[in-house]
Amino acid sequence: MTERPSAAADSHRAVPASSIGPLRIAVIDGDTGFLQVLGKRLDRLGWEHRVLSTPVTLDQLVALRLGALVIDLATLGPQGWDYLERVCAALPGLGVVVCTGRSTVAQRVRGLRLGADDWVTKPCHPEELIARVEAIARRRRRSESPASSAPVTAGEIEVRADQFQAFVGDRSVDLTRREFELIQLLADAEGRVLEREEIYQRVWGYAMARGDRSVDVFVRKLRQKLEKASPGWRYIHTHFGVGYRFAPELADGVVPVTEPLRVTTPEREVLSA
Repeated sequence: MTERPSAAADSHRAVPASSIGPLRIAVIDGDTGFLQVLGKRLDRLGWEHRVLSTPVTLDQLVALRLGALVIDLATLGPQGWDYLERVCAALPGLGVVVCTGRSTVAQRVRGLRLGADDWVTKPCHPEELIARVEAIARRRRRSESPASSAPVTAGEIEVRADQFQAFVGDRSVDLTRREFELIQLLADAEGRVLEREEIYQRVWGYAMARGDRSVDVFVRKLRQKLEKASPGWRYIHTHFGVGYRFAPELADGVVPVTEPLRVTTPEREVLSA
C-alpha cells in the first residue's frame, strides 16, 4: 500500500487542475487506504468515480458510461487475466489501466498485449495514476476528433480511424489498439520523420524514460504485420538515431502496377491479365 500523507500536509498540497476536464472512472480495487487517498483527489478534480469490489458484467460497464477503468488484478484473483482480456476486446473505446502490486516483466507485457493502455505498479502515488488516466483520455480524444476520422490510404493500406483498424482490401491487418494509434500518428505525419521521443509522448502520453525501447518494439511488430498483409510494399522506414518515417514504397524487385495493356483482336478488344 502506498504511503499515506498526513492530513495536514494533504490539506495544504495544491492539486493541479485536470488538463482534460472531469472524467468518469471506475476502480476495481480492495486497498481501502489507497482508495481513500485516491478518492479525495478525484473529488477535488471533480471526477465522477465508483469503486467496484468485484468485476461487473460488460453490459454494466457500458451502462456506467466510463472514460476509464482502473483494475487491480490482485483483487480479481485467478480470473483477473480473463476479465482484463474480455473487457479490452469488447470495449475498445474504454481506457484501461492496470494498477496492481509487484509484477514480473512477463506479466506486464501480457497485460499490455491483452489490451491494457497502461500498467502502474503499487505502491504508487495517486497523482501518477490520475496523470496516466488523463494521458489515455487525451489520446482517445485526439483519435476520435473529426480531423482524424477520414480514412487514410497509403499503398495498399487503408487506415480507418472510425474502426481503430487498418485494412488491405476487405481484410483487417488485426492491429492492437496501441499499434493502431502508432500507425495513425505516423501516417498523419505525411512523410515527416518523427523522433522516438515524440512518438512516445504522443502515443503513450508521457515522457519517455532513458533507455526505454517500447517505441522500437511496437514499430517492429507493426512493420511485421503491415508487410505480412501487404508484402509488395514497405511502409515504415527507420532513420537510425532519430526515429521513423511512414511512406509507402514498393519493395525491391516488385514491378509497379500500371494500366492494363489493351490488346486488339479482329473480333474484340480484350485486356491482358
